[in-house]
Amino acid sequence: MSELKGQSCPMCHQKTLSLNEEEKEVPYFGRLLLFSMTCSSCKYHKADVESLEHRDPSRHTLEISSEDDLKIRVVKSSTATIKIPHVITVTPNTGSNGFVTNVEGVLNRIVHAIEIARDSEEDTDAKKKAKNLLKKLQKVMWGRERIKLILEDPSGNSAIISDKAEVKKIKE
Repeated sequence: MSELKGQSCPMCHQKTLSLNEEEKEVPYFGRLLLFSMTCSSCKYHKADVESLEHRDPSRHTLEISSEDDLKIRVVKSSTATIKIPHVITVTPNTGSNGFVTNVEGVLNRIVHAIEIARDSEEDTDAKKKAKNLLKKLQKVMWGRERIKLILEDPSGNSAIISDKAEVKKIKE
């Protein structure tokens, strides 16, 4: 792992930004480069994942049907879109981060995003919808309900690493 400290932060402009780069081997996926930058002053953080092997644009689909599925490894680059049909679509933007986690970690991030949206919402119907989505996701995490997780990445740097996942190439 290489680290470069004392860099200028793009947000607060203090020289308190640390840049990190680490090469990692992920079973059944290959070698990755993990990049991150974190500012100790303003807490700005940005991360990404890049495969060291050429990959085609892809769509990975997984039906989450048991608690065991929560342990399945997920590699998501900053260019990937996460979709859970009839629940949420998380599209990449300039602030998107890449990460390596598992299905439970992805669901926890989505739960957190829905909670933030619910708490800032003034419309009663929207709050109720968010509450119902949170209940649905909790049932999925308890293995009581099935749901699909779709990961689409034009860079090909993302994957759901499981024999249960359906993988298709997509057009750039």
